[in-house]
Amino acid sequence: MSNSTEENNQTGGVVPPPQVPPRGLWENCLWAMWRTPLGLIGVATTTISIVLMMIGLALDMLGLVDNPYFAALSYMILPGFMIMGLLIIPFACYVHSRHWFKDSLGAELTDKALCIDLSNARHRKYMVGFLALSVINIAILTIIGYEGYHFTDSPYFCGKLCHQVMAPEYTAYLRSPHAKVRCVECHIGPGVSWFVKAKISGLRQVAAVMTDDFSRPIPSPVEHLRPARDTCEQCHWPEKFHGKRVKTFYSFSNRNQEEPSVQEIALHIGGRNPTTDDFEGIHWHVSNNVKVEYLPLNKKRTAIGTVKVTQPDGLTEEFTIDSADVEGEGAGEELEWRTMDCIDCHNRPTHVNDRLVEWVDFGLLSNKIDRSLPGIREDGIAVLDKDYLSRDEAKEQLIKTLVELQAERHGAAYTRENEQKIVAAGQFLLEGYMNNVWPAMKIDWGTYKQHLGHQDADEGYGCWRCHNDEHQTKTGKVIPQDCDLCHDEPE
Repeated sequence: MSNSTEENNQTGGVVPPPQVPPRGLWENCLWAMWRTPLGLIGVATTTISIVLMMIGLALDMLGLVDNPYFAALSYMILPGFMIMGLLIIPFACYVHSRHWFKDSLGAELTDKALCIDLSNARHRKYMVGFLALSVINIAILTIIGYEGYHFTDSPYFCGKLCHQVMAPEYTAYLRSPHAKVRCVECHIGPGVSWFVKAKISGLRQVAAVMTDDFSRPIPSPVEHLRPARDTCEQCHWPEKFHGKRVKTFYSFSNRNQEEPSVQEIALHIGGRNPTTDDFEGIHWHVSNNVKVEYLPLNKKRTAIGTVKVTQPDGLTEEFTIDSADVEGEGAGEELEWRTMDCIDCHNRPTHVNDRLVEWVDFGLLSNKIDRSLPGIREDGIAVLDKDYLSRDEAKEQLIKTLVELQAERHGAAYTRENEQKIVAAGQFLLEGYMNNVWPAMKIDWGTYKQHLGHQDADEGYGCWRCHNDEHQTKTGKVIPQDCDLCHDEPE
């Protein structure tokens, strides 16, 4: 009798099922990926994220979708889910290998360590698969990360993603001389350290937007802004000699809205004079040979307490003013010393807001507003200066209000032709309003003033913060308020 017959007799004729060989750690990891809820979540999260990222990348590069939130989803959110899914998979393997989940086949895990035996065909297959998937995943993350980096550094990202907060600044940026310069080139500049600082600060700003805990309006000047020598001077060279530049100012009045008043001023921009090798003019303040420092008395820097000037020979002079004589918001709270640079005069170099009266006068000068309409300048100023509850209300009422004011002014002389001219003028005025006023952000005409010149000197802005004949040294030397220092009549 054969051995098989003897075995059947011993087991009562029932053949026992073949024993399932115990799974090694490789097999256990694969089992955890496909047969456990946690592993399936990891695989599904990774796969879905990759597919959606590839679709988003294709749509964005083909220009089929123009939406900042769609780009943020593709380049910022989905990569995070992909990485999370990739982390869940090995975690599921670890959990399963520790018997946190019961093996449905009852097989015991025998290999307690991950052993790679390249002479084993199964191990070679697993290793090739692991390396291939790793290369694919790294390639995908590299492409998405590269595109995401450029997206987060783009003006589109800065101005559109946080639309409510940044819309005023983005609108001004798009019509500025720096419209072709990326925001990061001025707000961050070159170098890794400032890039990291900016991104960390950005996280705080995102949290502020999500919790609706941000300033209205956005304060100016920007705190902790990188020195202009690291940003502005990458393109603008203070050593270059500009000499004098003639600037022409046109203005109208309510009494005479047809003939503009013209004023020409020769500005002493200066720089390093090639004939004398001296630094002169307005740009003397940012000369490499001279260091000008000042101690502001308020956060807006509209009140200056002490000015310190260090000459090329090392001589230092301090000009002070009695802080009790300084007026203005926040006067008296001394802040940190600041080294003067471009931003101290050009405080709104890109985000320039129009002045209400100047916008109306520009409309008259460019014939966007018909000068022949009686009282159009006065009425135009009135409708722009009116308090509208929202921008939508301004869209609905501004032109209509202008037509009503003009109809009342014209009386019987009001004609259909006049109405068409008034509507055209209203459209121009509305454009100015939409470029400069955001009631929800508490931004009105004149909210952001400039330090260039002294048009707003009565509110502490401009050159006269220091050039006021009041800052003086202990020996009585003063910072003069001499007009000829900065400009004179054109020759």
